[in-house]
Amino acid sequence: MHKLGRGHRDKVQQFMTITGASEKNALQALKASDWHLEGAFDFFYSQPQIKSYTDTRHLEELYNRYKDPYTDMILADGITLLCNDLQVDPQDIVMLVVSWHMKASTMCEYSKQEFFIGLQALGIDSLEKFRERISFMRSELKDEQKFREIYNFAFGWAKEKGQKSLALDTAIGMWQLLFAEKQWPLVDHWCQFLQARHNKAISRDTWSQLLEFARTIDPALSNYDAEGAWPYLIDEFVEYLNENGII
Repeated sequence: MHKLGRGHRDKVQQFMTITGASEKNALQALKASDWHLEGAFDFFYSQPQIKSYTDTRHLEELYNRYKDPYTDMILADGITLLCNDLQVDPQDIVMLVVSWHMKASTMCEYSKQEFFIGLQALGIDSLEKFRERISFMRSELKDEQKFREIYNFAFGWAKEKGQKSLALDTAIGMWQLLFAEKQWPLVDHWCQFLQARHNKAISRDTWSQLLEFARTIDPALSNYDAEGAWPYLIDEFVEYLNENGII
């Protein structure tokens, strides 16, 4: 490290402290990301060897702290305790990102396998490391590809077990959470339209197509094509906007 300038040396030291990586791996990750710490974390945690940096015994201790006393899972009370420990509001969108990393199948619960896989992939085996990774997980929402993955994951995660569609109230809550992050100006009009005209569960197709609509059609609808292959609900939404003089 003696050949590095002070700023680079400090970054290597900080990176090693947070990740438990060797100096060689820290240098590799930082150089690959042009010395940006967040990018270096991303690079490092995407490498297959990451699992060797988490201590399974510590993961077991973490899991047991949050596990339900009557079943081998972390349920709503355990997740609330986890949020308290992380100093994060349970309604914070970053908890959706946590669940995405865990590949959790259902909202408000983590199986032991989901908890272990997610935290190992993130290189987390302590509350301190978990807290340090929160800002990285927030930054993932700014990555368009990751946001799309998280958005599409949210549909299956939020729907009731055994249901193909997502309950309207739940869908509206998720859209308000996700589009507060993505800044789609029509989200409130969309939710009002659904409550006034639709009042039914939301299909996966409508869910995924809405993100494309929000991403590609400008809020004034100047590039909207009525002959395009949008789901009927989105076409009806455009009519609703025009009828009500919103656009």
